[in-house]
Amino acid sequence: MLLLWSALWWTFSATPAQNPLQTAIHAWVGDDDLRQARISLAIIDVDSRQLVGSWDPHALLTPASSLKVLTTSAALITLGSDYRFKTELQYDGAIDANGILQGNLYIKGYGDPVLGSDQMEGVDGLDEVMQAFQEAVLAAGIRKITGRVVGDASFYSGAPAPDGWKEEDAGNYYGAGVWALNIHENLYYLPFQQNAKLNGQPKMLDPYPPIPEMTFFNEVRSGARGSGDNAYIYGGPYDYYCPVKGTIPQGSGVFRIKGAVPDPPLMAAQLLSKTLVANGVDVVMPPMAKKESGGSARKVIYTHYSPSLEKIVDRANQESVNLYCEALLPAIGMKKYGEGTRAAGIQAVKECWADRGVSLEVRAMADGCGLSVDNRVSSYQLAQVMRKIYVDSQLWTVFGPSLPVAGKSGTLSDLLKGTLAEGRIQAKSGSMKSVRSYTGIAHTRSGKTLAFCMIANNFSCSSYAMRKKMEQLMLRLVQE
Repeated sequence: MLLLWSALWWTFSATPAQNPLQTAIHAWVGDDDLRQARISLAIIDVDSRQLVGSWDPHALLTPASSLKVLTTSAALITLGSDYRFKTELQYDGAIDANGILQGNLYIKGYGDPVLGSDQMEGVDGLDEVMQAFQEAVLAAGIRKITGRVVGDASFYSGAPAPDGWKEEDAGNYYGAGVWALNIHENLYYLPFQQNAKLNGQPKMLDPYPPIPEMTFFNEVRSGARGSGDNAYIYGGPYDYYCPVKGTIPQGSGVFRIKGAVPDPPLMAAQLLSKTLVANGVDVVMPPMAKKESGGSARKVIYTHYSPSLEKIVDRANQESVNLYCEALLPAIGMKKYGEGTRAAGIQAVKECWADRGVSLEVRAMADGCGLSVDNRVSSYQLAQVMRKIYVDSQLWTVFGPSLPVAGKSGTLSDLLKGTLAEGRIQAKSGSMKSVRSYTGIAHTRSGKTLAFCMIANNFSCSSYAMRKKMEQLMLRLVQE
């Protein structure tokens, strides 16, 4: 009983004096669907720095993809908006007068998450990257390789994915792990020939890009027409035996789902080796992946650069791309501590924000994208971060456009459309099972600017219904 009264005292003592907004918040959290939920709300007036509305603002909850604002902003601060990832084509040994490379050819990765991407505008796709690599090999005078093509991912270390990711996520494209050498956003397409019969079994077709030795167990069934992609690939890094479960819509066409490549460095080496052989370069030994550093000296024959970090962050936040944020963590860790690991990146993010007056030391981060259920952060922490981003004009100029705008862009394009809040809310959304969140900036009707965060865990209604409830609260914000 004492603990209960202490909790109640903290909740109400941390709440600002009653005002119309606070009264609305009290009514909002009284919703029947939220009685068993954990709610954390924090609304900060950007100019006065005052907490003008809240509910349990210091509760540590799972934020889902709202966590991305910590990673992407810290990356811009630490690496700079013009930062570009590189990928090098290298060789060891020597090239003789007959064009024979007595050694190996290496694709050395430095963390680029968009190498060969077909998702990001303005980026060379897989075929274009392989073509550029092949042309570099020929330009170097190489006509035969006595060794092999090696996908070198040794620049980073540690597990490709954190322990807190669920099994049903890890085999799907949005749960792809990250390596120092990534390719095609570490995703493949798995097509099915749809079955016209409800609950029938669609035929599985060959994946693209091809992944040698990949074995799928087809347990997919046909759902109702228009039911969408409800199929899941169960697997993870280095797992080549993957059950595929769930449903795709019944029909007569081809329906594609997206999976996570189990070993991108190896796939990159396989693709380049195949490309070289198809274009007359003999490669004697089979391709392989390299995870450990060290070895003989090498020469660089070609360097490929990613788009600027500003563009990568823009798509990471607009479309909520998990891979990009996971790739940013080891890059930040390498820059700050000379250690390309997830743990170093998380510590660098915490230090970045501690230097700006926001403590994230209380179990804040388990990954960089918010997919882990082990992430814990408060609405007050995230609202503080948003306020500090906004008042830093140099940072906001780059970061601000990356946030989706309600009713207009990105993951908020259909949110609050046709209401007073359309165009007045910029926010990063978060959603996973029993989790909904929004973190951003609200421009009110009276001209105020509010930094806000709202997180809900363990609500009893559907995720869509929770979204609609949060929309109503955001609409109330802009009416101030």
